[in-house]
Amino acid sequence: MNELICIAFKDSGTADQVLNEMRAMESDYVLDLEDAVVVVRDRDGKVHLKQCVDIFGGATPHGVALGMLWGGLIGLLFMNPLAGLLGSLAGGAGGGAMTVAASESGVLNDYGIPDNFIRALGSTILPGTSAIFLLVRNFDEDKLLAGISKYEGTILKTSLNKEHEEKLRAALTHQHDQKTGKK
Repeated sequence: MNELICIAFKDSGTADQVLNEMRAMESDYVLDLEDAVVVVRDRDGKVHLKQCVDIFGGATPHGVALGMLWGGLIGLLFMNPLAGLLGSLAGGAGGGAMTVAASESGVLNDYGIPDNFIRALGSTILPGTSAIFLLVRNFDEDKLLAGISKYEGTILKTSLNKEHEEKLRAALTHQHDQKTGKK
């Protein structure tokens, strides 16, 4: 089951740092991200979203390369490899253009966490701050908490049960408490 975790930070750069940490954890198989969005609220109060998960998983560049290979082979078969190569490039470019058009028209914008939800919750953070919205499929709780305890943050919303949410809250305040001498 997917878990939603939304955390706010006191500056505009920490959410990006946390995302990098989550990416490293994902490559180490500590967690599996369904979606990740960084929200930055600028000094003027405008909310900016950074979609961070490639919903196509690199399929478009892979498709163009495969199309070029097949186009070249088919063109070679018909004694005109250049025509096959140009046809495959045109097909790949067309597919890429359709992907961009679908994304800009809003067809693909709400993959994972709905943009309206992110904007609404993102507008509650202070100007000059950031937040990260994570939709996590699976995770190793101990390793995730150890990695995120490097950052001081405030939980905006989660779908975690009370016990796991309290552990996350403790991890996000752990380093701050060590710096100030609180327990």
